[in-house]
Amino acid sequence: METSKRYSDQELSEFKELILKKLKIATDDYELLHNTITHENNNDTQDTSPTFKMLEEGANTMSREAAGQLAQRQLKFIQHLKAALVRIENKSYGVCRETGNLISKERLKAVPHATLCITAKLNRK
Repeated sequence: METSKRYSDQELSEFKELILKKLKIATDDYELLHNTITHENNNDTQDTSPTFKMLEEGANTMSREAAGQLAQRQLKFIQHLKAALVRIENKSYGVCRETGNLISKERLKAVPHATLCITAKLNRK
């Protein structure tokens, strides 16, 4: 672990840029899933024959359920990214909440919303 107590303002700025990019992608993905669930911009079964309509409605229900689960996960990810932005503003970003040590840059690049260093994460299992 690094011995400094926090990342520099320049490093925090770099992490902020990374998080903002991931947040944009995550928000776009969430909007796509939300539109799938709410039937916005979709091709309905209104113009198909009754046999195909019944099959498509069943498939659409399964698809909406899966999209709903994905949307919930995506929304949770967005919330974690926004919380990471708050930690950047508070200059507490990248500090393990259990050990107080800095979380490695490699881990934060892979999981930018991480709040635990690898050691603390492995000890939780």
